[in-house]
Amino acid sequence: MKKTELIYGFHPVNEALKAARRQIYKLFLAKDKKAERYESLVTTARALGIFVEMVNASQLAHMAGSDAHQGIGAETGPYPFAQLSDITDVPEFIASNPFLLLLDNVLDPHNLGALVRTALCAGVNGVVIPKDRAAAPTPLVSKTSAGAIEHVRIARVTNMASTINSLKESGLWIAGMDKSAEKSIFDSNLSGPTAVVIGGEENGIRPLVKKQCDFLMSIPQIGQFDSLNASVAGAVVLYETFRQRHVHQQL
Repeated sequence: MKKTELIYGFHPVNEALKAARRQIYKLFLAKDKKAERYESLVTTARALGIFVEMVNASQLAHMAGSDAHQGIGAETGPYPFAQLSDITDVPEFIASNPFLLLLDNVLDPHNLGALVRTALCAGVNGVVIPKDRAAAPTPLVSKTSAGAIEHVRIARVTNMASTINSLKESGLWIAGMDKSAEKSIFDSNLSGPTAVVIGGEENGIRPLVKKQCDFLMSIPQIGQFDSLNASVAGAVVLYETFRQRHVHQQL
């Protein structure tokens, strides 16, 4: 029996069709929605031989498990995880200035979606997450990322610490985020081959993973509030990395 899931929302469905990385079996449209916005999606789906079915909005909400379906859903195969080698052993990675995002212990699917969306915009080559104690790229994550996960290669690894060691052997510098680190992201060199490690919402990076990082860095902040949300902190450091790499390339 085939394993399927239902991604929902205009952008997730649209991006899944454009990326063409996962199997799409059927498109569902709510009967009470205006058809103009979805004409291109329906045309694309039918050109690919995907059956389009009209359903009640309440039925679509039941299938999606959410009222935020925006009148459209798609029955698809599971998210197509990449192998780490699919990210690191390809010519464009080897020939480029590699940039990876490693997420350790990130459990909130909203944070995962937001981080993946920012990672795509900041030009990462891929995202690495652990198999255990980590949010998975579910339809909710697809919705939160506005479909960005359909274009980002996400590898799921058994042992993050050993993966980091392998990346270090490949020439990447591993920069871990730690709110107590004395070194600021603005004082850290992120212009070369870099993997940024962002920890979970409660406890940050796990001690064993933190130990494998080449250096730790923090985001300066004013005031008594404890720390930034994981996805916000991730956006800040990813774009500081982007800025440094962009400036470096212009020199």
